[in-house]
Amino acid sequence: MFAGPSKLLKSRLESLQDNLATENPILIDAVDSFKELDRVGYRLGLLTPDQSFATSISWWPLISILGTFSAGKSSFINSYLGVDLQLTGNQAVDDKFTVICYSQDEQVRVLPGLALDADPRLPFYQISEEIEKVAAGEGSRIDTYLQLKTCKSDALKGKILIDSPGFDADEQRNSTLKITDHIIDLADLVLVFFDARHPEPGAMKDTLQHLVEGTIRRNDAGKFLFILNQMDSTAKEDNAEQVVAAWQRAIVQTGLSTGRFYCIYNEKVAQPIEDEHLKQRYKEKLDIDLGEIKHRMQEVSVERVYRIIGALENTANQIEQLAVPRIKQAMEAWSRKVLIFDGILYGLIIAALIGFSIYAGYWVDWSFQPPWLESFKASKIAQGITAGLFIAVFAGIHYWVRSKVAKKIVKTLPTENGPGNIAAAFLKNTFPMRSIFAVNPAGWGRRARKTIERVRNEADTFVKSLNDKFADPLGRKEAEEQAKAEAQSEIKSEA
Repeated sequence: MFAGPSKLLKSRLESLQDNLATENPILIDAVDSFKELDRVGYRLGLLTPDQSFATSISWWPLISILGTFSAGKSSFINSYLGVDLQLTGNQAVDDKFTVICYSQDEQVRVLPGLALDADPRLPFYQISEEIEKVAAGEGSRIDTYLQLKTCKSDALKGKILIDSPGFDADEQRNSTLKITDHIIDLADLVLVFFDARHPEPGAMKDTLQHLVEGTIRRNDAGKFLFILNQMDSTAKEDNAEQVVAAWQRAIVQTGLSTGRFYCIYNEKVAQPIEDEHLKQRYKEKLDIDLGEIKHRMQEVSVERVYRIIGALENTANQIEQLAVPRIKQAMEAWSRKVLIFDGILYGLIIAALIGFSIYAGYWVDWSFQPPWLESFKASKIAQGITAGLFIAVFAGIHYWVRSKVAKKIVKTLPTENGPGNIAAAFLKNTFPMRSIFAVNPAGWGRRARKTIERVRNEADTFVKSLNDKFADPLGRKEAEEQAKAEAQSEIKSEA
């Protein structure tokens, strides 16, 4: 039975498209493509009516800022925004994840975590449920983990920043790591800050392992920028190269051998450098690295569009290449085991009936001749009741076996971290009205395959449109502009 999206979900997706209308028409079309995938997901059982593949990603350009305590994250944010928004200091000054977004209001506002958990337009929508999974009872304490700050800064227009608490926190660690992984997945750009004043990277082994080792397994590792902050502290001893080398060795030891490593400091609070030559060298390095970082932050809107289109194509591929094969594999195992257990149980019942009939003396010279046989043959009612009882018993055993085997197999299937709930999609195929001999999962057929193929083609078209907008490898735009300029020049000369 096909269940479509709920009214609330439809309203959310329409609101999303309305918000995107003035920004990028391609993204409006991408929402429609996600809706097509949703229909496949509903039919397969991967999604419930209040779920959508579109709501599993962030639709706004997102920059996450991670790092250790006192690594200068807050100072960097304040400098970037031109507003003293985040508290700064050598100790931990904020133990919450802070989502920072633009507002027309001149006044800075601090809103509770509920503002994020309940708003599908922002990151951390329903994150309380994810926290609850890793730390029972913590989901209801969402305000202790998250807050939303609004700020009128032009640097924030069209993007969202997320400032994290010090990564090396011990309290509530599991929940903190869960949220950290969540924002890493959502972010278009991840700035990872380390403190040059503490050049002992070995002391932060856990931090490096979680932030770096996880990076090398990702296909979007290019979005990570590793930043060694407060480099002015190395000027007094002129050992900047040694400090940088120590951190680079630590990162290489975790398995990451590529990627850009930046060195910066905050000029407003920097330690004075008396040697003018050294001061100039530090300033030149700062200008280059800080310029590259800010350029990447400016370009995050473009990266966001490509990320969303990539997520669209990836979701289509995962449904066809991961979810469906996994469901089919589970169905085959379920069918095989049900038939085996049916055979065993039916055989035992038949053997027990035969044994009882022999014990009761119903067999005479290999002929079944119970005393009630003649009256049974003469009574159609008795025959019907007996047949009904046999069918009911055997059917009951069969459906009991189906249920038990399905419960056993479903425990091995993922309920998350895939294209929808694969476990729920498998259970849909074990309902009583589904044949045990069905080859394809419920909801998977020619229609679904065509939808997947169409969405993939739409994703390719979106990418081509984006490339036409942001790139011109053949120089066609330049040639067109030159031709237009020449035509205008000819018109003027003739005039």
